[in-house]
Amino acid sequence: METLGSREVYANPWMTVREDPIRRADGTTGIYGVVDKPDYALVIPLDGERLRLVEQYRYPLGMRRWEFPQGTAPERADTDPLALAERELREETGLRAGKLVELGLLDVAPGMSSQRGRVFLATELTEGFHEREPEEQDMRSAWFPRAEFEAMVARGDITDAQSIAAYTLLLLHEHAQP
Repeated sequence: METLGSREVYANPWMTVREDPIRRADGTTGIYGVVDKPDYALVIPLDGERLRLVEQYRYPLGMRRWEFPQGTAPERADTDPLALAERELREETGLRAGKLVELGLLDVAPGMSSQRGRVFLATELTEGFHEREPEEQDMRSAWFPRAEFEAMVARGDITDAQSIAAYTLLLLHEHAQP
């Protein structure tokens, strides 16, 4: 596939949307609409058998959703993923991790977005005060037993694809441990 050009059709501080005309191997042409967003970090805070989640209003869905702490740094898109993970954990939950281990990489929606995310496991946690951004002021944070987290996924109370995929990376990490 050959990209023939690229045109930005929308931009704000958090994302851009572009249209790229393309030529396929058979010579036919087409167009891709692509959402470009900075890469993100997602953190799984784990304390024994407890997981720390955040709940916030997700405007595109029009509802509040529970998920793992996660976010981007649009003003610092080149931020080291580990530093971004530490920042998101502190901002959203007030937790500080004595240990952060990278579990893997997730593509948010590879058919329409270039955004990718790094997943981290946070352990050896200490409590502190959150440092939420203005958009996060109504956010809540709470501990859940792992069994309850899994039940919430099964019931459809947790539907954030990144959080569910990250939990799968956690399970794979745990199964790989001797």
